[in-house]
Amino acid sequence: MAEDRYTTERDTFGRLLADREVWRQAGTIPAAGELTARWLEGRSEYQPGTFAPSIDDETTAIAGELAELNRSGLFTKESQPGVLAEGHSQRAYVTGFCSVESAAALLALSGRTDLVTVAHAPGEASQSSIPVTLQDGEVATVLGSSEGPAGEEQLRDWSEEANDTLALLLAESWYVEVFDPVWGRNGLLLPAVLTALAGVEAGG
Repeated sequence: MAEDRYTTERDTFGRLLADREVWRQAGTIPAAGELTARWLEGRSEYQPGTFAPSIDDETTAIAGELAELNRSGLFTKESQPGVLAEGHSQRAYVTGFCSVESAAALLALSGRTDLVTVAHAPGEASQSSIPVTLQDGEVATVLGSSEGPAGEEQLRDWSEEANDTLALLLAESWYVEVFDPVWGRNGLLLPAVLTALAGVEAGG
């Protein structure tokens, strides 16, 4: 009975604690990416740093592509589709942790397409403000600030949400932010990122 209760127990955010346990063993970017892909596909109800048991409505349309990215060497952290609506505009973007090789491939993407990659080296502290979401003419979301968990607070959060090994690994990983500069455009960003990552896997 106690085991049955445990497998259905949820935290204060509604996340399934049984699904949290597998994160205790995720000590590599591929392992974290696979668990994130499962969450995006609705096969898990726990994602570190996301305080809800499942993806939001906005992510549903791009969840399949994001799952592919997570299985291709990019442990995604944030993303959004492009949107053009009255009073609301978004640039498509994706951010995540990866190896130096993947970061280099995504930087190269900026050289041969009109997509823009901002790459942060491990431990790098950078503060830029690139608007990617406008709400009623006001900037609501920006990119350009490094998100690597190099500080004590970030390390503690990742340790508590996942495990110590992954927290230390992410502190030593590259963090990339890739966005489409054209407001509202969809269909270009995620396939291009996937192609760039596939080149790393193939050794190209």
